[in-house]
Amino acid sequence: MTEPSWEGPPGRASAADRGEDAAPTVRRLLDEARASIPLREARLLLRHVLGVSHAALEAHPERKVSLQDTASFRALAARRAAGEPLAYLTGHREFYGLDIRVTPAVLIPREETELLVEIAVEKPSQRILDLGTGSGCLAIAVAKALPQAQVTAVDASAAALAVARENAARHGVAVRFVQGDWFGPLGEERFDLILANPPYVAGNDPHLALGDVRFEPRSALAAGPEGLDDIRRIVADAPAHLVPGGRLFFEHGHDQARAAAALLAQAGFVAIEQRRDLAGILRVTGGTRP
Repeated sequence: MTEPSWEGPPGRASAADRGEDAAPTVRRLLDEARASIPLREARLLLRHVLGVSHAALEAHPERKVSLQDTASFRALAARRAAGEPLAYLTGHREFYGLDIRVTPAVLIPREETELLVEIAVEKPSQRILDLGTGSGCLAIAVAKALPQAQVTAVDASAAALAVARENAARHGVAVRFVQGDWFGPLGEERFDLILANPPYVAGNDPHLALGDVRFEPRSALAAGPEGLDDIRRIVADAPAHLVPGGRLFFEHGHDQARAAAALLAQAGFVAIEQRRDLAGILRVTGGTRP
């Protein structure tokens, strides 16, 4: 496949003829950007603007970049230096080996959520529900891994569901998307497996004002003074939407494992189990409806 041209269209006056600065090289732009953002991020943003591979960028450090692309890159680098997430700047994030489209309307997919996909794949179920689907990353990854499963995904945000539907179409999977508040739009439907990555950050947590999360939808992050409001609702209502022997698993905060297990026990769940993320933190808890 031929890499896209980095030069302007032929026959146009040069930058010098127009009294403008000469088009900079790849090397110059990266050197310039690394003063405010990490070089790895600068390379990613420049690749995004130019539409070229990592190998092509590395192989041609002296290639000239058009003034239009230069302006686009500098604008993105400035936004990243101000803290805006890379995923929102490029519009993409990888999740479970899939390229997922993201916008500021959805939470940025995170590696620890892949634990929920692994749980689904370990013991395949026929009817699977993803609560609070956001970008659709979890439902789509499960549907991709388990093509025979019937996957339903719920979210309260119409904007989020639009992104999720786009992602499902891009990856060619059949997921039923439903708008509503948790189990609200599902009537008396029952499932074999319910997965959820609900909001679980305490409303007064200072981390909400730091880093990438400043730009993410607060409704997808915060859940009451302890961060447990939505988890409580999901655990309390899940038994009515699980077949006997059906399972519920959800992601939670690094310090909520004990509370999560207690809530499941109080709701009558058995065979309660917990999973650790790559950092060794208990990040997912689940149980079985007797």
